[in-house]
Amino acid sequence: MQTVTAFPREVRAIENTFITMPDGARLAARMWLPVDADTDPVPAVLEYLPYRKRDSTRGRDALNHPYIAGHGYACVRVDMRGSGDSDGVLQDEYLPAEHDDACEVIAWLARQPWCDGNVGMMGISWGGFNSLQVASQRPPALKAIISASATEDLYVDNMHYMGGCLLSDNLSEATVMFAFNSLPPDPAIVGDSWREMWLERLRGSGLWIENWLEHQHRDDYWKRASVNEDYSAVRCPVLAVGGWADGYTNAIFRLMEHLDVPRKGLIGPWGHKYPHLGVPGPAIDFLAEVVRWWDYWLKGIDNGVMDEPMVRAWMQNSVEPNPSYAQRPGRWVAEPSWPSPHVEQRRYTFGRHILTETGAAAQEGDEPRPLFLQSPMSVGMFAGKWASYAATPDLPSDQREEDGGALVFETESLDEPLEILGLPEVELEVSSDTPVAMLAARLSDVAPNGEATRVTYGVLNLTHRDGSEHPTPLTPGRKYRIRLPLNGAAQVVPAGHRVRLSLSTSYFPLAWPPPEPVTLTVSTGGTLILPVRPPRDEDDARLRDLGEPRAAEKLAVTRLRQGEHHWRTVRDLESGTSTLEIVDDQGSFRIDEIGTVVSRATREWFSFRGNDVNSARGETQTVRRYERDDWRTEVRTRTVLTSTATDFVITADLDAFELDAAHGDRRVYSQNWHRRIPRQLV
Repeated sequence: MQTVTAFPREVRAIENTFITMPDGARLAARMWLPVDADTDPVPAVLEYLPYRKRDSTRGRDALNHPYIAGHGYACVRVDMRGSGDSDGVLQDEYLPAEHDDACEVIAWLARQPWCDGNVGMMGISWGGFNSLQVASQRPPALKAIISASATEDLYVDNMHYMGGCLLSDNLSEATVMFAFNSLPPDPAIVGDSWREMWLERLRGSGLWIENWLEHQHRDDYWKRASVNEDYSAVRCPVLAVGGWADGYTNAIFRLMEHLDVPRKGLIGPWGHKYPHLGVPGPAIDFLAEVVRWWDYWLKGIDNGVMDEPMVRAWMQNSVEPNPSYAQRPGRWVAEPSWPSPHVEQRRYTFGRHILTETGAAAQEGDEPRPLFLQSPMSVGMFAGKWASYAATPDLPSDQREEDGGALVFETESLDEPLEILGLPEVELEVSSDTPVAMLAARLSDVAPNGEATRVTYGVLNLTHRDGSEHPTPLTPGRKYRIRLPLNGAAQVVPAGHRVRLSLSTSYFPLAWPPPEPVTLTVSTGGTLILPVRPPRDEDDARLRDLGEPRAAEKLAVTRLRQGEHHWRTVRDLESGTSTLEIVDDQGSFRIDEIGTVVSRATREWFSFRGNDVNSARGETQTVRRYERDDWRTEVRTRTVLTSTATDFVITADLDAFELDAAHGDRRVYSQNWHRRIPRQLV
């Protein structure tokens, strides 16, 4: 990445400012302003997160906000109430108080002498979610947003549930917030009250996985902050950004289709990262795109942003299967609107282990017939993460390792390349021998040597076949016509390769298994529907170059202890237990400009025994330590999720310490949880 040190406007940084809410609570903000903004006011750009501006996001903030500020903006990074150095306790995601506070912050920004009254809001993940959610509240000063790696439907496309199936990322995200919510504010910012504030958080934040497991269907808990409940509530322009290796790209297509405001969608090959930091690459000069967007909507500069196509996406070339890619070869393509008039829905009928393009000559003996499917629990152990956090190898491996336990349908070798852009789906007739069952579908690009690279996938809890608000159990033996959506993709399948559809009744640990073993009967004659984009080479060649990534100067840190990162699958042949172990130990480092030493590590284990669906187990552990001079704290968390045929079972522990080399570590807080939550057709 190219480092930029000279900008059109000189920038000054303000380490902390408190913004007082109407109830007296103070939110902590870090700011970057042009030095002459008091006499030449500028628009403000808000990023609003629960992830500790003082230390946790400091490295990313150092790259982003001085760059944007240097182009004539006041960048303000605010710790949400109950997080970082702000007052209060954070008790869940996307609560009304979070949005009310954000609207107050936006109004405060617009009143400042260095602000010209125009405000934008941007963020990735949580910050992308609340940018959309706050936009739907219509604060008067908010003129445009940028939402990256986010969704407008908190149930359908989020890390908690997918197709009505419980995701293992539900446990992972609960672990992230369990750790963050238990951390102390920095006494250099809040003063002597830091310990009292810390204890208030430790006592009051709770165990969020309880909330998420108590709402297993798409009820009001999820709908209250889901923008798709009323797309018309968003009245400001939206730039929606994502990556094919992330879990949130489907929302971009829906936002482009349903919003009635100026909008653009950008999808690259990346995981859960801003595009200038994107892995797999190529990363792009995303901060320049951010400035162009703000220049147009906050400053009124006619720079041609809105003259460009609505959707721009990275069309990925065929690659060998690998759980880690530095780069994904391909090219940029674009569409003027979504749904696009240039994308056709091509249908393939699956017979007995074959896929035939609809309209082609029927295969002899391909009248509908039953095929039986009961997958081993091992199908899914090489699926990778629901969303790649660029902490690879967390991408899917060669799908041949999964297909032995699946029903496989495959085309003949293609006579010409096939280019997919959009949201595939599968329509089929199925019956189950149990009231609760799941079906996973994978689409793969199969090379002549047999290597199979997953292009996309989807999972569906079959009790949610008619929607996720009011699921109903299956009647064993009854046939159902179902529709199984797959995640969006942009992929070239070359001539000589084959397209493979694989169906399985298991996809653990990505999705939690059903409460009892399932045998599905799948009828041949179902349909795979592919969104096919015929190449338009001349149009694509005229697209503007998005450039090489640039950012402001990297944060200076001193590495004190190297970390460790690995994904490891182990099968104990004696016990029959298979375990996926994920270690993300970021080691220990000192942030030089503030002197804080940070140590953090997360470990996850997902396991099962034989084909016992009720042996599924997830365990996570975190350690977070913050040290500077005589301020030395550590928080440890542990969460275990198991299940029976009737219940989910949660066990969790929280321990917080003040560290003292001379007198020994002192535990200042400890709490344990044990909960059984009934399964509700999950």
